[in-house]
Amino acid sequence: MSDTAAVMTFHPRPQGGEPKPWAFPAPERGALANGVTLLTSHRPGQQVVAVEVLLAAPLDAEPEGLDGVATIMARALSEGTDQHTAEEFAAELERCGATLDAHADHPGVRVSLEVPASRLDRALALLAEALRAPAFPDDEIKRLVANRLDEIPHELANPGRRAAMALSEELFPATLRCSRPRQGTEETVRRIDADAVRAFYTAHVRPATSTAVVVGDLTGIDLPALLDDTLGRWTGSKAEPRPRPAITADDTARVVIVDRPGAVQTQLLIGRTGADRHDPVWAAQVIGTYCLGGTLTSRLDRVLREEKGYTYGVRAFGQVLLGSADGTGAALLAISGSVATEVTGAALADLRQVIRTLAEGGLTDEERDVAVQNLVGVAPLRYETAAAVAGTLTDQVEQELPDDFQARLYARLAATGTVEATAAAVSAFPLDRLVVVLVGDASVIAEPVRALGIGPVRVTG
Repeated sequence: MSDTAAVMTFHPRPQGGEPKPWAFPAPERGALANGVTLLTSHRPGQQVVAVEVLLAAPLDAEPEGLDGVATIMARALSEGTDQHTAEEFAAELERCGATLDAHADHPGVRVSLEVPASRLDRALALLAEALRAPAFPDDEIKRLVANRLDEIPHELANPGRRAAMALSEELFPATLRCSRPRQGTEETVRRIDADAVRAFYTAHVRPATSTAVVVGDLTGIDLPALLDDTLGRWTGSKAEPRPRPAITADDTARVVIVDRPGAVQTQLLIGRTGADRHDPVWAAQVIGTYCLGGTLTSRLDRVLREEKGYTYGVRAFGQVLLGSADGTGAALLAISGSVATEVTGAALADLRQVIRTLAEGGLTDEERDVAVQNLVGVAPLRYETAAAVAGTLTDQVEQELPDDFQARLYARLAATGTVEATAAAVSAFPLDRLVVVLVGDASVIAEPVRALGIGPVRVTG
């Protein structure tokens, strides 16, 4: 055995470098000859390119009695073209290593493509083909309608989805499309056929009112030539985008109970409409709402989850419904969660007390600082992928925001003070202007809720 002791050499521990300045990427804006508005952002290292196309085919444009036709049209864009059957189109996408998705929402239809940069040319050709010449075959439309009809009972059985439907119906007048389910009801979807889909496409989908967003590593790609040869071949008539409806709502305090006999939990959804991202209060509203219910350490969770054990979690949030530069848009401001049936009344009382305490004592500087750190500090991680950047740029377009909105928002969030955030949160959730939707066993929860004196209580099926 050797007397020589083993010597272990330790290498210096790696040290973190100086943080680099970060800002949300500013896009380059342009247009194709056919009228498509173009936003591009070169992101070195992002070898999976994201393409988003926003079509000015809003839900408000759906013909009366055909709610859901925009959704069926969106789903059918990749179900066959003038050059490929549905199966052939799917196979071509797979050969490119690409994914293509589409969905319809209040501002319009969004088509999303992700593909390796090396195969962008072929994938863009397929995307252009789907937009330019979708076949909308009768059999595929029938299949999509049948699939949608199969989804509806599951949505109605889901307490969260059912609460969202009830809140929309309560808040908005029946004349507004946002009062009804985005993807239609069983009655309206049954009426949709291939002719209705083709008519909606012809009336509302055209290059002149569409926007394409391309984000990723574009090194070595002649993007202008590639776009001209793909999306640039899409033709259509010129037209102005459809005017956006003004969002009006009735947030008179009241309670709606959607009866679910025997339910062991009650789904809560409490909401009203408020300022969208065009309003100067938006940044402070984001901070204040986050402090109220944006994370596990928020006030609502500390009381309802940690102290009382009523729930696994309650969240407060702001969701833009239809942003509009003319001030007629709105956001849904809401609190959502589920509690045990037997404590529904107590939980609702404590939730209101949390809001009341916030109004009386305000947020602390520590709460504000944590919110800013979480919202602003994680932004570089949130936007690591091209898809995340492309999605936010498209959000800005559909909400009629300037291209630098997101970059300026982070600066505004960082500059928002505690008093400002408190005032915004209190204004967002006034106790006398909240519509409460409860999905649960009415025979157990109705009387305790009535005893709170929140407002009229109505039970529905």
